[in-house]
Amino acid sequence: MKCVLCRTGETKPGKTTETYELGSAVVVVRGVPAQVCQQCGETYTDEATTRELETIVDKARRAGVVVIQEYQAA
Repeated sequence: MKCVLCRTGETKPGKTTETYELGSAVVVVRGVPAQVCQQCGETYTDEATTRELETIVDKARRAGVVVIQEYQAA
């Protein structure tokens, strides 16, 4: 797909790291499958991956902890 951000690059399957700051909690999820723009590096995750990330972040927010984990689909 064409990158929405730079409008010139094409995306290819790859992996990214997602970081979320939730007040005193920080959640870092590494190895997230994504489409990555070959021009600017912008990343796009699909709906299922985004839902899984939301689950990971919600669990961490409720626990109030700093979490760094590798992505693993449910």
